[in-house]
Amino acid sequence: MHTQANTASRGDHSLIARAIHRAGFHDEREFVLRVVQPALVGMIDGTISSLAPIFAAAIVSSSHTALIVGLSVALGAGWSMGWSEALSDTGEQTGRGSAVVRGGITGGMTVLGGIFHTLPFVISNVHTALAVAGVVVTIELFAIAWVRWRFFKVAARLSLFYITVAGLVALAIGVGLGAS
Repeated sequence: MHTQANTASRGDHSLIARAIHRAGFHDEREFVLRVVQPALVGMIDGTISSLAPIFAAAIVSSSHTALIVGLSVALGAGWSMGWSEALSDTGEQTGRGSAVVRGGITGGMTVLGGIFHTLPFVISNVHTALAVAGVVVTIELFAIAWVRWRFFKVAARLSLFYITVAGLVALAIGVGLGAS
């Protein structure tokens, strides 16, 4: 009996594999090199690097200040990471595809990584906003760990451990500076 679960478990016939092929990629490896890796770099950077300034601003000042800081960090980091990726490799030597496309992917995902946990600071009560942002960060970290598990075959627990440690260190920096 042929079921969707059986189809999804077969390498080249999975829904993801079919979508990758339909998007014009020869195989999953090419998709990982040209899309997943630059997206993951951006998401990790946007999520982790923005924690310290956003949480420090929230602790020192207000939700509004944290919102402005978060937006500026996300947009500034997205711009910087996009340019960094685009200028770091033409893609010709490495087979990683268009520098402009990779830069756009990395920059866009950096913005998203910083924006998601910035948006809770539209809540005027800073304590509530911090709690909601903490939940959002947790979801982001799980998403990053899942991508690493799914596309890079990193053990899920190990991936979650590493990304959580990185996030906690950045959070501790922000909280420490904000409380000083």
